[in-house]
Amino acid sequence: MDHPLRILIADDHPVVCDGLRVLLESVEGMSVVGTANNGSDAIEFAHRLSPDLVITDLKMGDPNKGDIDGIEVTRRIVSDNPEIGVVVLTMFDDDDTVLDAMSAGARGYLLKGAEQEEILRAIDAVVNGETILGQGLATRILGRLGHARDHAEPSPFPDLTPRELQVLDLLAGGRNNSAIAKELGLSVKTVANNLSNIFVKIQVSDRGQAIVRARDAGLG
Repeated sequence: MDHPLRILIADDHPVVCDGLRVLLESVEGMSVVGTANNGSDAIEFAHRLSPDLVITDLKMGDPNKGDIDGIEVTRRIVSDNPEIGVVVLTMFDDDDTVLDAMSAGARGYLLKGAEQEEILRAIDAVVNGETILGQGLATRILGRLGHARDHAEPSPFPDLTPRELQVLDLLAGGRNNSAIAKELGLSVKTVANNLSNIFVKIQVSDRGQAIVRARDAGLG
């Protein structure tokens, strides 16, 4: 990255915001461009400031007063700009909440109380395109996902990776490379590379044949 990493913090606890700001601004190459204490401001600031990364809590404000939670914040930010990485930093560690946040587009999930080094490692991982879960969460969540896979219907294209299957499904649904890239938070080049691999694996020569095969298998 040829510029300082621009980070937005969203948390309704001033102590957390201040502590994160001090930590991040002590690291060379990182810059906190703003802090928000509610979901609406977080979405607005993300749109206006275009940070590279957002660190957000999940529960902010009072939902009975229409305040937006961190999962919806994540969904809207990623939908508006898939290039923004979102790291959740929260006290909620139940499986459903973790999965909801990741499904909304978060690429990192840490628990409050994480060591400073763990937070910085997570930021570095997300900026480099990885997905990371905090200590103790990864094993538990991956175990749950593995159990779900064991009981799922077999894939119509077992040679494809989960990401390639997503790309093929969206292709079968009529989306072009740019639309697929936006929906999955990928670059157009990465989508093109995935499609090249897909064509080889399912033994087709072009997009049209791939769409026909995918739709025959129930995708799209």
